[in-house]
Amino acid sequence: LFRHVQQLTYSLIEWRSQILSGTLPKDELAELKKKVTAKIDYGNRILGLDLVVRDDNGNILDPDETSTISLFRAHETASKRIDERIQEEKSLQQNLDLRGQPIFNSTHTYSLYVNFKNFVCNIGEDAELLMSLYDPDLSKFISENYLVRWGSNGMPKEIEKLNNLQAVFTDLSSSDLIRPKISLVCQIVRVGHMELKDGKKHTCGLRRPFGVAGRAEP
Repeated sequence: LFRHVQQLTYSLIEWRSQILSGTLPKDELAELKKKVTAKIDYGNRILGLDLVVRDDNGNILDPDETSTISLFRAHETASKRIDERIQEEKSLQQNLDLRGQPIFNSTHTYSLYVNFKNFVCNIGEDAELLMSLYDPDLSKFISENYLVRWGSNGMPKEIEKLNNLQAVFTDLSSSDLIRPKISLVCQIVRVGHMELKDGKKHTCGLRRPFGVAGRAEP
């Protein structure tokens, strides 16, 4: 139970840093906040704590402004959703391979460690590198972004992190490990002027897609 709650806490810390970074688009920010509240509610359930009743956007319902029936229905829906996730994890742990041995150990969640060494690309301005895990078969990302701010001088913007850019993709479930393929995708965003030519009046601080790279692993 301690290891399980530890992984949940690591996920919340990572997501909190992404929310505070202020770099996420509005739709991604709203979706991430929903994931945070869902993770908190799930952690409260496995710890035997009270369930917080929320609306569809993850905001806590005010009992002074919400009817008793609405509170009951919201509580019932939230409780059912959490129970379904718990049952899903239990069923994954009970899967056996052809020899009748457990495919996975009793750990509920898994992690992927990434050590970022260097970035070489002729951009001429600052850049943001967004690394995430991607399922090519489902054509969707299965993790949040790991953000690295890279300066135009070819060094990290946070110079104290030079040779120490590391990230851990946490909360990977057993179902993630049995995907046919998972790709590590790096999206490159240029941050700077609209035009790079000198002598022109131009804006600055614009974020524009510049490139993408990826590596697929079975």
